[in-house]
Amino acid sequence: QVQLVESGGGLVQAGGSLRLSCAASGSMFSIDTMGWYRQPPGKQQELVASISRDASTMYADSVKGRFTISRDSAKNTLYLQMNSLKPEDTAVYYCNAYTLRPWGARYDYWGQGTQVTVSS
Repeated sequence: QVQLVESGGGLVQAGGSLRLSCAASGSMFSIDTMGWYRQPPGKQQELVASISRDASTMYADSVKGRFTISRDSAKNTLYLQMNSLKPEDTAVYYCNAYTLRPWGARYDYWGQGTQVTVSS
C-alpha cells in the first residue's frame, strides 16, 4: 500500500553534512505524518524529526538547530538535511509514515533504513 525507500546515508566526518531522502509510493493520501527515526548502536529507537500534513514540524532536542526535515509533495519525497554532525548521530535512520484507521488505530510504514556513520 505504502512503500518507503531511504537513501543518502554514508560515512561523514564530524562537523560535516549529509542529506537523507525517502521516496514514498502508494496510497499517500492516507498518510497523516511522516518522519525520521534513528537507532544508534546498542540504543533504543528515537524520533528525530517529523512533519505533518499541515507542514508542522517537530524535532528532537538533540538535533534541534542542526537538522531540517522537509518534503516535496509533488515528488512524494521526504528529506532530512543533517548539518554539524556529531559522532553521537551515528545510527541507522528510518523513514516513517503513519495513517489513522477509521476506528482510531495507527498503522506505521517503515523504510529499510540507511546507515549514517559520523567519525571523530
